[in-house]
Amino acid sequence: MLSVKILNPTSVKEAVSLLAEHGDEAKIIAGGTALVIMLRNHLIAPSVLLNLGRIQNLRYIKHEPQTGLRIGALTTIREAEVSQLVREKNPTLAQTFGKVANIRVRNAATVGGNLSEADYASDPPCVLVAMQARVKASGPRGEREIPIADLFRSFYETSLAPDEVLTELIVPDLSPAARSAYIKFVTRSSEDRPCVGMAVVVEMNSNGTCKDLRVVVGAVEATPRELESAEAMARGQSLNGKLIDEIAEAYSSGVEPMSDLRGSEWYRRQVIRVLVRRAIQKALASDHEGA
Repeated sequence: MLSVKILNPTSVKEAVSLLAEHGDEAKIIAGGTALVIMLRNHLIAPSVLLNLGRIQNLRYIKHEPQTGLRIGALTTIREAEVSQLVREKNPTLAQTFGKVANIRVRNAATVGGNLSEADYASDPPCVLVAMQARVKASGPRGEREIPIADLFRSFYETSLAPDEVLTELIVPDLSPAARSAYIKFVTRSSEDRPCVGMAVVVEMNSNGTCKDLRVVVGAVEATPRELESAEAMARGQSLNGKLIDEIAEAYSSGVEPMSDLRGSEWYRRQVIRVLVRRAIQKALASDHEGA
């Protein structure tokens, strides 16, 4: 780490220019909670670190009608967790940020860093996929928006170009008829990373039938997993216990979980079956939009 050159851009434009100049030799650092660990364990060896901490206009939380929540990439996880605006507009999202690691990490880690890392066992990604969020990225070719579902490609791999900087998270408002929930199941007492994460957004018709259902499983595959065929089973139907069980079974058999220290493939399938059922029921029982 002593040989690493640290550069401190003060604007996104300058950061993009430096990325283009240094290419593969450069890595971005924001909160540093993940990157510093990788440096210490010699998993990466960049010659240049671009510290984004001085780009103050990337640290904000605001809400815009017709757009939703807009969260700057350098906003810390803790700031998003305790924000009254996030809690008001999307309680489930605020609660999910509050489940990330521990408070020490949340005070340092940034929203943009969390998403750019593409950690398969992080809490926010599956919730954001379920909520059809998107991010903004800036590069030499200009600015573009990327649906969160398209951002994550594989383990610790995103669709961001090497010379792009993630600048903003956009979370659309849920409809007044929508409810949401996130459940995290942890198997190891020594850490807070989930064995399985389960996010649900359900929207109901006025007649009590399901208008739309989104169920996204996290921490079991390289990227958050959604089964559209299973979700389609709910549309236009009454979400009774039998149908919820059928959807849970479809997810349990349709997802391809990994085996690791947090749980075997077989064990994760059993947990998925239980959590799909619980998350749908929790969302249906919630009293507030986004809660």
